[in-house]
Amino acid sequence: MKKIIVLLAIAICVFGCKESEKKANTQTNAEVKLYVLDGGSILVNKLEVFSQDTTYTGQSKQLADPYFVITHPKGNLIWDAGLPESLVVDNPVTDPSGVFTMQRPDSLINQLKSINLKIEDFKYIALSHSHFDHIGHANYFKNATWLVQESEYNFITSDSEKSKKTDVYNSIKELTNIKKLNGDFDVFGDGKVIIKTMPGHTIGHQVLYVEAGLKKPILLTGDLYHFEENRKNRGVPSFNHDVEETLKSMTDFEDFAKKNNAEIIIQHSKKDYEKLQALLKK
Repeated sequence: MKKIIVLLAIAICVFGCKESEKKANTQTNAEVKLYVLDGGSILVNKLEVFSQDTTYTGQSKQLADPYFVITHPKGNLIWDAGLPESLVVDNPVTDPSGVFTMQRPDSLINQLKSINLKIEDFKYIALSHSHFDHIGHANYFKNATWLVQESEYNFITSDSEKSKKTDVYNSIKELTNIKKLNGDFDVFGDGKVIIKTMPGHTIGHQVLYVEAGLKKPILLTGDLYHFEENRKNRGVPSFNHDVEETLKSMTDFEDFAKKNNAEIIIQHSKKDYEKLQALLKK
């Protein structure tokens, strides 16, 4: 009788282990989805600010400003946050310097509704960096965990930066659930969504790698590059934090993209914005 009971216990254990393994494999293989949403448009009236010299003097360029949603079995992530919602206006607005003319088409809530999501559905928010055109609706995600490089967080929350750039600080100050990163971070622990540290544009600039069931993984540039010529010529904007760090990050980025056969999406490129939209519809 004891032998039968022992054998029965072993059988139950084996069955239970197999079911747990099956469940784990199902979760691992569950679909990761990527969505691209419209965070606004930016007409750069003085394109020369995007170089260290006079390369683009007298030129202008229309840039996109998307943000991205990644849904995963272990939670949802929003990447970047577009222009401020105060720019959801009928007519484009030009900033006091005259460099940028901007407009945002719709609110975060309305755009999330179009993909059947709400603000409350997000576990994480991550920003490629803390410039105004990437932090517009960040404060809405005060209940999510903010994934930020510690160097970036310390810089933008320092007393000197808070006083100089009040609008930037005010745009992120509601994000109090913070996970400070010091390098690359595998968001869900399965290699599907990875934040890669790529400093230079800002002190803690980062990019995002996503495996979302497409033919190739997607690699989002943040503002490592702003348009195709930036990438081709390794151009560094005049307002970057560190030129040498930017150039090193460009090299590291291209090496990583090649190693992983990734589809590079330059976030501010209208061409790449449309390309990604097309890829996601297939």
